[in-house]
Amino acid sequence: MHELAITQSLFKIVLEQAQKAGATKVTRINLKIGRLTGYVPEAVEMNFNLLASGTMAEGAGLKIEWAPVKVHCRDCQKESERQDLGLGCAHCGSLNVRIAGGREMYIESMEVDNG
Repeated sequence: MHELAITQSLFKIVLEQAQKAGATKVTRINLKIGRLTGYVPEAVEMNFNLLASGTMAEGAGLKIEWAPVKVHCRDCQKESERQDLGLGCAHCGSLNVRIAGGREMYIESMEVDNG
């Protein structure tokens, strides 16, 4: 249920930015969610639709794109992307890695109508 809190924060940002742009309607929102966040896209979408009801974002399309897991290997100094949740280095197999991506969640872009 932690999706509700983060969705509320994102929704607040969407409305603030739309109002700053002088928009009358939000038509599309593109989110990027890291694979390591544990967020369930369907829950984010359901919460967003509930929050949007009766606002300028009601009916807006919501596109969610997964950000891959990225690891930086401390042994071979290479960075690799993982589509799975494996955290080993894809180049040398070492587990001596630093997570460099996959925990993010942000609004990549949004589309609005201005009247």
